[in-house]
Amino acid sequence: MRLVFLLSLCAASVVISPAFGQHFKNPDTLGPDVPTPPQVIERMLTAANLKPGETLYDLGCGEGRVVIMAAQKFHARAVGIELSHYLFEQTFNRIKQMGLDGQISIVEGNALHYDLSPADVVTIYFLTSSNDRLRPVFEHSLKPGARVVSHDYEIRGWKPAVKETISVGGRGHVIYVYDVGAHKAG
Repeated sequence: MRLVFLLSLCAASVVISPAFGQHFKNPDTLGPDVPTPPQVIERMLTAANLKPGETLYDLGCGEGRVVIMAAQKFHARAVGIELSHYLFEQTFNRIKQMGLDGQISIVEGNALHYDLSPADVVTIYFLTSSNDRLRPVFEHSLKPGARVVSHDYEIRGWKPAVKETISVGGRGHVIYVYDVGAHKAG
């Protein structure tokens, strides 16, 4: 019985967190493509206090769920940055087909080397080690008052202004909201 429990626990941890053991061929890759549930996205944008007319950047935008909700429900301007050429093309075409290309821009590029200074809100869903790589970019380029919202993984050395957990489909999701002004370098 104990062995069955341990095997079940191991299998559950693999299903729940497939990204922990990931190694990427491209050193610019910050994380795997793991879609965020819509309920979590809505809570992330609400917790960040995203306002109409503000500009949101979603790093590693994947299929565009965050930027689409930011535009449609929160009436924000949104920019998605995606490293994968395949996902970039797929998302770019989807945004165009939806008629949202006047409100949403999808950029093929490396989030580590992209100018984030226009952002009022930045959303991320990367491992803590990738957040460590992004932290100096945030500190250097984001304006005071900008917010960074991280799904599940903290930004080490920063204290979140908001930390909350939401359960979706029996899985807990942690949302961290950081006020960049409190963490500006120099």
